[in-house]
Amino acid sequence: MAEFVLVHGSWHGAWCWYKVVNRLEAAGHSALAVDLPGLGADGTPLGEVTLDLWNDELVSVLKNRSEPVILVGHSRGGLNISLAAATVPDRIKRLVYLCAFVPESGRSLFEQAGENTGSELATALVPSADGLSTVVADSRLQDIFYADCSDDDLTLARLCLKPEPLAPLNTPFHDREDNLSSVAKTYVECLQDRAITIETQRRMASRCDSVVTMDTSHSPFFSTPDALVSVLLDLAGD
Repeated sequence: MAEFVLVHGSWHGAWCWYKVVNRLEAAGHSALAVDLPGLGADGTPLGEVTLDLWNDELVSVLKNRSEPVILVGHSRGGLNISLAAATVPDRIKRLVYLCAFVPESGRSLFEQAGENTGSELATALVPSADGLSTVVADSRLQDIFYADCSDDDLTLARLCLKPEPLAPLNTPFHDREDNLSSVAKTYVECLQDRAITIETQRRMASRCDSVVTMDTSHSPFFSTPDALVSVLLDLAGD
């Protein structure tokens, strides 16, 4: 039995993994989707959310698992799983970047996102009045995130998406004692992604040990959960 921990991307929460969690558990594995502080069902005020707070929460989850996990991060979640690996590499069997950012030490996610040229996301962001967070314009959600997803998936997302705190995204990522480099990494690229272009994905995937290709948009956990779970089960068998 493998243990999976699933980390959501910006604006999302543990809710977005429900199809994947159900299928992994049905296959006899352990699967846990987490809510990072300020997102999903977590009520932490956005002004209190920091990158370190996110990391403390995720590291606590990993330390409480019975064995090293396959840690999956979607989109911005790539930053979170990387920092966790830099902190507790012994608690992680493999990192899986699902059309996710692979951070570079010394740079913030915002700096890297600026190189994601051609993405439709940059023109769809709506900042909050207090400058603490952003949301994505409702009229752009389907095209950017859920182009190949069902109407029910889109309805769920509209009900559950929350503002994304900006402070963690402006904080530089730092590896610790090259811990991140010691952990096995797989990149799952999504060919139809309009949030993180395939060119950007492939630049980041070059820093991973292996690459898997899916012909989906940005949210295969909704559109093709069976195919995504098949990829994860294959990686668990490595």
